[in-house]
Amino acid sequence: MKTHIREKCTSCVYFKEDTYADLMEDVEQFRIHIDNIIGHFPELLPEGIAMSGYVMKDIRKSKKLQIAIRRITVAGRDYSIRPSFAMPYMTGFTCNVEKALYLRKFDVPFHALSYAFGRNAMYWYRLENHLGRNSLVGTTVHHQTPLPVHLIADEKHSRLAGEKCYVATTVASNCILGVAMAGNAGEVALTKAYGVFAGEAQRLEPSYKPETVNTDGWPATQKAWQTIFSNILIICCFLHVFIKIRDRAKIKFRDMFLQVATKLWDCYRATNKKSFSQRVRRLAEWCGTAQDVPAVISEPIKKLRKNNRLYAAAYDHPGCYRTSNMLDRLMQRMDRHLFSTQYFHGSLGTGELNIRGWALICNFAPSNPMTTKKYHGAKSPADRLNGFSYHENWLQNLLISASLREFRPTP
Repeated sequence: MKTHIREKCTSCVYFKEDTYADLMEDVEQFRIHIDNIIGHFPELLPEGIAMSGYVMKDIRKSKKLQIAIRRITVAGRDYSIRPSFAMPYMTGFTCNVEKALYLRKFDVPFHALSYAFGRNAMYWYRLENHLGRNSLVGTTVHHQTPLPVHLIADEKHSRLAGEKCYVATTVASNCILGVAMAGNAGEVALTKAYGVFAGEAQRLEPSYKPETVNTDGWPATQKAWQTIFSNILIICCFLHVFIKIRDRAKIKFRDMFLQVATKLWDCYRATNKKSFSQRVRRLAEWCGTAQDVPAVISEPIKKLRKNNRLYAAAYDHPGCYRTSNMLDRLMQRMDRHLFSTQYFHGSLGTGELNIRGWALICNFAPSNPMTTKKYHGAKSPADRLNGFSYHENWLQNLLISASLREFRPTP
């Protein structure tokens, strides 16, 4: 799938809806408002506007929403200034669509949204897809927030029109930062898919090089990341060792499984690399000498000891992810989302736009009240990552955050 990237020429900034019409007519007040934004949030407007200034160009009226859109010229290039209370392409007002899009976080089908909020199912489908055209990294991570140096990556197995496909997913800080479709699970396809995240991150920070990535044991995934970032350290997920044993032995060899599970997590709780390696070695020796240890338990333990360095390396990088717990939680939501839509239809391109739009909704839509209280009022994963939000309304915050970021035309 060939992806085209072009620069946005529309800046989305905050305006009060009740005073917007008057502000458009008053050039002096409009300039004061824009100057105030330049002073506080220059990243929302064209680069260099603070140094070179800008020239008022003209006003165009939207036929769909009947609101005025002013254009300005910066360094010879024209930009439109869109209010955050209006959706891209003037498809609606945020106050009329944000509750419906919030329900997409919980996979409420499009025909149900049509029944509850009007319009037709394709209208809501297109709104979600339009969100997917924005950069996941550029929209989610504020330009002053350091890009995460520790990542988790894995592929979600899915289907496109009945054929196998894979969703290469990159996660950090409880946010989905990379989602791209791959037609197969080979090294070349996964390198291209994970490269989407790398490209978006490096457009935000050209020198970006993550330190570690936690993956399962799939060789193509590990080789893909080493191709994209040559110095990255691959850390194997310890949880996958436990899951592999649990799925095969929990019922059939229950008593033996409980013993091994206790010893396995005792290894995980080791406080340093030396202690971890010693406990893994003793566990492997115990499996070799104990009677009646089935192969479904002993073989994963032997493999753990053989690849011990890929697990123990985590102790040299404080803050890295030793398990894929965070990604698994988000992938459970992705699994429910894909099941509710009966997986992908059409092309890889349209499928990717849809899953990217869903990912941005998950990053910006409010969490449940208990989680918000736990994080002292930070409503969404993006709010918690950046430590602030542009607007109290989650959808307006998303649209403002996407202002002038990377943009993908419709396939």
